Amino acid sequence: MKKKKRAIIIGAGPAGLTAAYELLENTDIVPIVLEMSDEIGGISKTVNYKGNRIDIGGHRFFSKSERVMDWWENIMPVQGKPSKDDLILHTVKPLSKEAGAPDPEKVDSVMLVRSRLSRIFFLRKFFDYPISLNFNTFANLGLIRNIKIGLSYFKANFFPIKEEKSLEDFFINRFGRELYETFFKDYTEKVWGVPCDHIKPEWGRQRIKGLSVWKAIKHAVVSNFSKDSSIKQKDMETSLIGQFLYPKFGPGQMWEEVASLIEKKGGQLRMNTKTTGLQYNGERIIGVEVEDQKSGKGDRTTETLTGDYIFSTMPVKELIEGLSGSPKVPAPVFEVASTLQYRDFITVGLLLNKLKTKNNSSIKTVGDIIPDNWIYVQERDVKLGRIQIFNNWSPYMVKDDSKVWIGLEYFCNIGDELWSKSDEEFKEFAIEELAKIDIIETKDAI
Repeated sequence: MKKKKRAIIIGAGPAGLTAAYELLENTDIVPIVLEMSDEIGGISKTVNYKGNRIDIGGHRFFSKSERVMDWWENIMPVQGKPSKDDLILHTVKPLSKEAGAPDPEKVDSVMLVRSRLSRIFFLRKFFDYPISLNFNTFANLGLIRNIKIGLSYFKANFFPIKEEKSLEDFFINRFGRELYETFFKDYTEKVWGVPCDHIKPEWGRQRIKGLSVWKAIKHAVVSNFSKDSSIKQKDMETSLIGQFLYPKFGPGQMWEEVASLIEKKGGQLRMNTKTTGLQYNGERIIGVEVEDQKSGKGDRTTETLTGDYIFSTMPVKELIEGLSGSPKVPAPVFEVASTLQYRDFITVGLLLNKLKTKNNSSIKTVGDIIPDNWIYVQERDVKLGRIQIFNNWSPYMVKDDSKVWIGLEYFCNIGDELWSKSDEEFKEFAIEELAKIDIIETKDAI
């Protein structure tokens, strides 16, 4: 028999698992997936803490590519019956009409159709995200700020910065200086740890893409007269989508399902296996040096795996540093890779009896909690970047329906003040910050 070719795939996150699955579906190549940790999904994993599940970062399943949407739905079909919170609220959503579409109350392997709402919290008030020029925005900002925003926006339109050299220039040209300094500057710098005038304008073109003040206005007007019942919304700007798909138990469930299918189809998953080096013959990577992390430090086993194809989803910095053999990696390449900076991220899961902030929107929610998936915190007197309300991502993420389960997101660098806090210190710090901006009362934190 002809020996089957083998692919070594580093990393069991979405990219590595998708590659392995596609190889098994469309070729005779056998994939071996190497994962350093004991968890599937990379940063798209779901963490289960005492029955309450944490989605690290908030992962909406939405794409303008029908192929991608179909791929996800092939792994986990879209719900055909209402979910737990929809049943309580008697909500009607455009669910799957496919025969045999699953009931999330009876089946776990199912994608929920979720309504999207993200808002900005600034001046202790809620603003639409993206910013809409509506009555609520004008009322929250006050007369003086509104006049300044309007004048600076028209100035940017008539006298734009001719050569955009930074992200700051990009924002000012599209939104005006006043709107940029009110809603974009501080939050962007909080997230990335770099001043906006030190970031290239290409960042804005990728992250903001086609969004503009006029598109936001158009969307607000159109959405008042029509409701898009399509789950896919492929012609919609990503920042304006009204709904998305979401696995019943969070994003990690999707990748756990894919991992299970890979093994059933003949692929291999090797957990707790760290890639320590890559053998390079000058033309291609020919081997992957690995270390078994399960054994004790004194007797960890090491080996070299060879394959016909090597896929890497590890950080670029570690990939380049791991290359060995002759010739060496060119000095400029090594220098660039070794100085790459990575921004780090901490989520604090917080279980609450209730929120102090009341639901003053027209959207009905279980327990009348605020309806947001996540909230961008623009307040300058706290380090907190975003708040996730896991109840609104999926009611099945919360063990007790009567409680509110949230994630407080902080952006930091390894070794800085936030990163260096102990778990206990960070929990107390997060509770204090949330109480400081009047989202909770300290006594309600369980």
